Amino acid sequence: MATDSQHYTVQVPLRWSDMDAYGHVNNVQFLRLLEDARVVGIREWFVGRPSMLDEGIVVSRHAIEYRAPLTYRPAPVEVEMWVTHVHGAGFDLGYVVRDPADAGEQVYAVAETGLVYYDFASARPRRLTPDDRAALAAHTGDPVRFRWAGR
Repeated sequence: MATDSQHYTVQVPLRWSDMDAYGHVNNVQFLRLLEDARVVGIREWFVGRPSMLDEGIVVSRHAIEYRAPLTYRPAPVEVEMWVTHVHGAGFDLGYVVRDPADAGEQVYAVAETGLVYYDFASARPRRLTPDDRAALAAHTGDPVRFRWAGR
C-alpha cells in the first residue's frame, strides 16, 4: 500500500472464481476488487478511530469503464484510489485498476463509487463530521477520466 499527496494504491489479489468462461475476470468481479481496495483504504485513512465502515456507510452508485480484458493470473492487480468529491452526507471515490508488473501502463478499468454515511437505526443518511472531511481532503484529487465523459 502506498500513498502520494492524494492517491492511495493497494494490491488486490484475484480469485480463481473471479474468472468467467472466457478466462477473463468477470465484469461484476471488478466491483469486488474496488470494494476490497476501498475497505483497506478507508481503514487506513481513519487510523485510531472507528472507521466509516464501523459507523455505517452505503454505496449509492457505481460507474465503471472497462479498458482492457483482465485475464486471471496469480499476481494481484493494483487499485489506485482517491476522493473525487465530498458532499454533505458522503463522498465519491475514483479508481484506476492496473497491472503493477508493467509500471502501471496497462489499465484494465477506471471507476467511481458514490458513498453515503448512513445511520441504520434511523434509516437515514447522516452528515460528515469536520474530522471526516479533513481526513478525506488529504486524498482529494481530480475527477475520474472516463472516455465517454470527454475527460
